[in-house]
Amino acid sequence: MPKPPEKGQVVLVTGAAGGIGAAIAELAIARGHRVLLTDVDEEAVLARAHTLGGRAAAHALDIRSPADWNTAFDAARARFGAVDVLVNNAGITHTGTARDLRPQQHRDIVEINLLGTITGVCTAIERMTAQGHGHVINVCSMTSFLPLPGYATYGATKHALRAFHHSVAIEERDGPLDFTIVHPPSTRTGMLDQEMADPSSAIAFAEKSYAPERIAEAVVDAMTAKPVEVVFPPFAGRFQRAVGVFPRLMRRVIPLVEAKGLRERERLRAAQGIPAAGNRRTSQKGS
Repeated sequence: MPKPPEKGQVVLVTGAAGGIGAAIAELAIARGHRVLLTDVDEEAVLARAHTLGGRAAAHALDIRSPADWNTAFDAARARFGAVDVLVNNAGITHTGTARDLRPQQHRDIVEINLLGTITGVCTAIERMTAQGHGHVINVCSMTSFLPLPGYATYGATKHALRAFHHSVAIEERDGPLDFTIVHPPSTRTGMLDQEMADPSSAIAFAEKSYAPERIAEAVVDAMTAKPVEVVFPPFAGRFQRAVGVFPRLMRRVIPLVEAKGLRERERLRAAQGIPAAGNRRTSQKGS
């Protein structure tokens, strides 16, 4: 079966009620694609899709549920046709050091960021292989290359997701599917607001943050170009990917980067009129 044209594809995006997922959906629609926005927050994702016109639809999806994944693919087919591109974007974090997080918080991060994404990829492989074409895009993180304080379990899920993604792509090399993984850096979403509230996440402010629309551009471009892997920023991201394999070096360098992030966090908080004392640790959807 021939592959579909690059324009006008059917795209399923997870975590699309806000942040990066919503930006991906909006840009994909602007470029002529039809998009099923999905999110665990049904009310929010329905409202988001309503603003995007007739090429958008919405469906509730808890990515931990195999049944939900199947109903989401069925909903896309019923509205637009078979899914051509799956964008796995949904994810969470709980801020805090590993010793401070409760066991259930560690479990939440693993079940959503890793196991939920694995479930979606496996669902897509089965359905897309049967239809003879498909493209799986996993939105991962630059934390997949680096050991970062305050992100032990979050980073572990992203390391694991990258390994899973590339392993599956090799397993499926003779099949009809394409695989792309995208690694955003710190991004200006609700997750960054959460990190601002907790000094244990200060390393997120050590480098420039990106707008969700910039990440969305890379993801939607990938629907056509089909790169194997995308890092941010293009040059510095490649450098980080390379040095992340040297743990002794990381133990020396990362504390210096964290100190820089703490200074920048305090500067931003002062500019916003936020007292220096706050420390809040709650979960937030996003990638």
